[in-house]
Amino acid sequence: MNTQTKNSLLLLLCSLIWGTAFVAQSAGSGMGAYSFLAGRSWLAVLVLIPTVLVFDAIRRKNGTDAKPKTAAEKKKLLAAGFVCGTLLFAASAAQQIGITINPSTAKAGFLTAMYVVLVPVFGLFLGRKGSAQLWISMVVAVLGLYLLCMKNGFGSIESSDWLLLSCAVLFSFQIIAVDHFSPQVDGVRLSLAEFLVVSVESTAAALLFETPSAAQFAENALPILYCGIMSSGVAYTLQILGQRDLNPAIASLIMCLESVFSALGGWMLLHQNLSAREVFGCVLIFAAVVLAQLPLEMLHRVKKAS
Repeated sequence: MNTQTKNSLLLLLCSLIWGTAFVAQSAGSGMGAYSFLAGRSWLAVLVLIPTVLVFDAIRRKNGTDAKPKTAAEKKKLLAAGFVCGTLLFAASAAQQIGITINPSTAKAGFLTAMYVVLVPVFGLFLGRKGSAQLWISMVVAVLGLYLLCMKNGFGSIESSDWLLLSCAVLFSFQIIAVDHFSPQVDGVRLSLAEFLVVSVESTAAALLFETPSAAQFAENALPILYCGIMSSGVAYTLQILGQRDLNPAIASLIMCLESVFSALGGWMLLHQNLSAREVFGCVLIFAAVVLAQLPLEMLHRVKKAS
């Protein structure tokens, strides 16, 4: 098996884990959203600590070192972790609250996937170039959203849909922040710092707005364990390994399958069904997500050069 195929399979497994994590989130929707987020985030921290140590050992063997050495480097990592972690907390909280109100994994998966279309749109405000491909993606996505969320015309969108859409917006900001900081700090340490911030902030929110109890965590132990260990720890590591030496466009397209797995997981494991209209809306949103990431300009240049 060549490296490209192996890495593609790793990313496919990563997408499967992230997609089915929506099922776990839906199953854990019986407890407070902040409490659930706190539980999974502290587990993620426990998983990512040894992950950092393993990556450090691999780098030492290769003669490199990613540890921040100077005070300025440590300060930069702390700042990056706080900014990215706070945005991740806000996005994850909006997502979990949305799933708590409406436990449809298909809706949650496809509406969250809108961040893939929104990231390049927000990039326009940062001086990045837009394209006809981007605007076509947006039109297709909006049509898909209409079919999926607005069953009785404009104004009928549910509160859970607004939360999931705000989640997609917040994830867009978080991705842009990570894109800004990742060249400056170690990626694995940034992830650990992110989840540490999410853990602290979600714990504070749970204590302020909810009444978490040991009984709740025991009752929802399996969903919390799956989201904390598999979704945040294992899948993140698979993403790092899978994206190595793989075309970014191919990697992005494989990662889009997360939304498909969320719908399939809800159907197979939770017996959730969608109407034909909602299915078509999901198809359109997925098409927009894929179109937004297709390297059409690069293929056009290659074709022109040949």
